[in-house]
Amino acid sequence: MSLTVAALLFAIPVGSASADPKPSLKELASQAEKLHTQIETLTEQYNGQREKLKTAKKVSETAQKTLTTSESDLAAKRAKAVLLAQNAYITGGFTKTLQFATSTDPEEFLNRAATSYALEQEQGEEINQLSKAMETAAHAQADAKERIAEVQKIVDDLDTKRDKITKLVTKVESSLFKRALGEAGQPGTRAVRVNLPIAGAGKAAEAARWALTQQLKPYVWGAEGPSSYDCSGLVMAAYQRVGISLPHYTGDQWTAGKHISRSELRPGDLVFFYGDLHHVGIYIGGGMMVHAPQTGDVVRIASIARRPFAGAVRIAD
Repeated sequence: MSLTVAALLFAIPVGSASADPKPSLKELASQAEKLHTQIETLTEQYNGQREKLKTAKKVSETAQKTLTTSESDLAAKRAKAVLLAQNAYITGGFTKTLQFATSTDPEEFLNRAATSYALEQEQGEEINQLSKAMETAAHAQADAKERIAEVQKIVDDLDTKRDKITKLVTKVESSLFKRALGEAGQPGTRAVRVNLPIAGAGKAAEAARWALTQQLKPYVWGAEGPSSYDCSGLVMAAYQRVGISLPHYTGDQWTAGKHISRSELRPGDLVFFYGDLHHVGIYIGGGMMVHAPQTGDVVRIASIARRPFAGAVRIAD
């Protein structure tokens, strides 16, 4: 896996001045898709190793509890054994022989002696068992700590690799969007239709691609298509197109999926803005979204950096 990542990090051009000829839009989109696949793969490996880390920590905690309990039990058993030893010393040897000789009921005396001996033997066996349990728990804890250290290193390495690829995909998508916009001008000025390749083959990417086809349709409060939209209406219509029902309300859309960080954004994820979540768009990559902005405007693409970012939600893969 590390060789694949390393090869990808060095093999993919990111639009440097020495690159000649410049990659086409199709090539850039393909590069972005490969990088997203790498990120998803690393993320799942990362998640898997984190689960192993949780398991190792639980094993360590269990071993520690066993060790603590065994130490406490052993102390109690040893104290009891000391008392039995003291009693045996006091009543043993010549005294015990004299007691037997002078006893009015030798059979009863022998029964008591046998019982005492059995208790001493039982106590000794319990101490041996507890000692073995402590030794086993100590080994288990040591093994668990070693495993925790090993898995933690893997998790850290995967995290570093994922960060490197995330930064690289940002560069590639930036080049992709700059090339795609070309003569069209920047979003947020005069509205123009921009055709952009969307990476991904799942329902989320499909919803984003469809939302782009609705560019230049007017914003109308409460509208949900097909000729006009408000912000949550566009989101609802896009996901309805791929068979996923969402409510026509940003507050409910906020709770309709999995919350993700800004660094985890993929095409099709929902991006929310402002403290009261009153605006939502559909992320398309490269720090851009497609959205229905406001009254008097039309569906268009825009940078997510132009509004106060509140969070993101993944509805589907």
